[in-house]
Amino acid sequence: MEAFLLQYLPIVIFFGIAAALGVAFVLAAAILAPKSPDPEKLSTYECGFNAFDDARMKFDVRFYLVSILFIIFDLEVAFLFPWAVTLMKLPPETAQFAFWSMMTFLGVLTVGFIYEWKKGALEWE
Repeated sequence: MEAFLLQYLPIVIFFGIAAALGVAFVLAAAILAPKSPDPEKLSTYECGFNAFDDARMKFDVRFYLVSILFIIFDLEVAFLFPWAVTLMKLPPETAQFAFWSMMTFLGVLTVGFIYEWKKGALEWE
Protein backbone atom coordinates (compact mmCIF):
# COMPACT_ATOMS: atom_id res chain seq x y z
CA MET A 1 0.00 0.00 0.00
CA GLU A 2 2.83 2.38 0.87
CA ALA A 3 4.55 1.77 -2.50
CA PHE A 4 1.26 2.51 -4.23
CA LEU A 5 0.97 5.85 -2.42
CA LEU A 6 4.58 6.74 -3.18
CA GLN A 7 3.83 6.45 -6.89
CA TYR A 8 1.38 9.34 -6.59
CA LEU A 9 3.67 11.56 -4.51
CA PRO A 10 5.00 13.53 -7.54
CA ILE A 11 1.43 14.28 -8.62
CA VAL A 12 0.49 15.48 -5.13
CA ILE A 13 3.61 17.67 -5.04
CA PHE A 14 2.76 19.05 -8.48
CA PHE A 15 -0.80 19.96 -7.44
CA GLY A 16 0.52 21.50 -4.22
CA ILE A 17 2.98 23.71 -6.09
CA ALA A 18 0.30 24.66 -8.62
CA ALA A 19 -2.15 25.62 -5.87
CA ALA A 20 0.51 27.60 -3.99
CA LEU A 21 1.50 29.49 -7.14
CA GLY A 22 -2.13 30.21 -7.96
CA VAL A 23 -2.82 31.61 -4.50
CA ALA A 24 0.46 33.57 -4.54
CA PHE A 25 -0.34 35.21 -7.88
CA VAL A 26 -3.87 36.16 -6.83
CA LEU A 27 -2.64 37.63 -3.55
CA ALA A 28 0.22 39.48 -5.28
CA ALA A 29 -2.22 41.02 -7.75
CA ALA A 30 -4.60 42.03 -4.96
CA ILE A 31 -1.80 43.59 -2.90
CA LEU A 32 0.45 45.13 -5.55
CA ALA A 33 -2.03 46.27 -8.20
CA PRO A 34 -2.71 50.01 -8.36
CA LYS A 35 -6.11 50.91 -6.99
CA SER A 36 -7.29 54.16 -8.51
CA PRO A 37 -10.80 53.62 -9.88
CA ASP A 38 -12.30 56.61 -11.62
CA PRO A 39 -15.65 56.97 -13.41
CA GLU A 40 -14.05 56.23 -16.78
CA LYS A 41 -12.60 52.92 -15.58
CA LEU A 42 -15.85 51.92 -13.88
CA SER A 43 -18.05 52.72 -16.89
CA THR A 44 -19.52 49.92 -18.99
CA TYR A 45 -17.57 49.11 -22.10
CA GLU A 46 -18.68 46.74 -24.81
CA CYS A 47 -16.79 45.79 -27.96
CA GLY A 48 -15.07 49.14 -28.34
CA PHE A 49 -18.23 51.20 -27.89
CA ASN A 50 -19.93 52.72 -24.90
CA ALA A 51 -23.10 50.90 -23.94
CA PHE A 52 -25.90 52.73 -25.71
CA ASP A 53 -28.90 50.54 -25.01
CA ASP A 54 -30.32 48.10 -22.52
CA ALA A 55 -28.44 44.80 -22.22
CA ARG A 56 -31.74 42.93 -22.31
CA MET A 57 -32.72 44.17 -25.77
CA LYS A 58 -33.81 41.67 -28.42
CA PHE A 59 -31.23 40.58 -30.96
CA ASP A 60 -31.93 39.81 -34.56
CA VAL A 61 -32.50 36.11 -35.21
CA ARG A 62 -29.66 36.15 -37.76
CA PHE A 63 -27.11 36.45 -34.94
CA TYR A 64 -28.38 33.14 -33.55
CA LEU A 65 -28.48 31.54 -37.01
CA VAL A 66 -24.88 32.46 -37.71
CA SER A 67 -23.75 31.19 -34.32
CA ILE A 68 -25.60 27.88 -34.75
CA LEU A 69 -24.14 27.44 -38.24
CA PHE A 70 -20.68 28.14 -36.88
CA ILE A 71 -21.11 25.55 -34.13
CA ILE A 72 -22.37 22.94 -36.58
CA PHE A 73 -19.51 23.35 -39.03
CA ASP A 74 -16.95 23.74 -36.26
CA LEU A 75 -18.07 20.39 -34.82
CA GLU A 76 -17.83 18.90 -38.29
CA VAL A 77 -14.15 19.78 -38.41
CA ALA A 78 -13.68 18.53 -34.86
CA PHE A 79 -15.03 15.13 -35.95
CA LEU A 80 -13.17 15.12 -39.26
CA PHE A 81 -9.57 15.37 -38.00
CA PRO A 82 -9.58 12.42 -35.57
CA TRP A 83 -11.51 10.37 -38.12
CA ALA A 84 -8.93 11.07 -40.83
CA VAL A 85 -6.05 10.18 -38.52
CA THR A 86 -7.52 6.86 -37.40
CA LEU A 87 -8.96 5.81 -40.78
CA MET A 88 -5.63 4.50 -42.10
CA LYS A 89 -5.05 2.42 -38.96
CA LEU A 90 -8.30 0.47 -39.29
CA PRO A 91 -8.70 -2.92 -40.96
CA PRO A 92 -9.99 -2.61 -44.57
CA GLU A 93 -13.59 -3.71 -43.89
CA THR A 94 -13.89 -1.39 -40.89
CA ALA A 95 -12.21 1.45 -42.79
CA GLN A 96 -14.73 1.09 -45.63
CA PHE A 97 -17.63 1.29 -43.17
CA ALA A 98 -16.03 4.30 -41.41
CA PHE A 99 -15.47 6.03 -44.76
CA TRP A 100 -19.08 5.66 -45.89
CA SER A 101 -20.37 6.65 -42.46
CA MET A 102 -18.40 9.89 -42.64
CA MET A 103 -19.55 10.51 -46.23
CA THR A 104 -23.16 10.13 -45.04
CA PHE A 105 -22.47 12.57 -42.18
CA LEU A 106 -20.86 15.09 -44.56
CA GLY A 107 -23.72 14.62 -47.03
CA VAL A 108 -26.32 15.48 -44.40
CA LEU A 109 -24.33 18.55 -43.38
CA THR A 110 -23.94 19.59 -47.02
CA VAL A 111 -27.70 19.31 -47.60
CA GLY A 112 -28.26 21.46 -44.49
CA PHE A 113 -25.70 24.00 -45.68
CA ILE A 114 -27.34 24.24 -49.12
CA TYR A 115 -30.75 24.64 -47.48
CA GLU A 116 -29.46 27.48 -45.29
CA TRP A 117 -27.79 29.09 -48.28
CA LYS A 118 -30.97 28.94 -50.39
CA LYS A 119 -33.04 30.32 -47.49
CA GLY A 120 -30.71 33.33 -47.29
CA ALA A 121 -29.44 32.67 -43.77
CA LEU A 122 -25.91 33.55 -44.88
CA GLU A 123 -26.92 36.88 -46.44
CA TRP A 124 -26.51 39.98 -44.31
CA GLU A 125 -28.45 43.12 -45.17
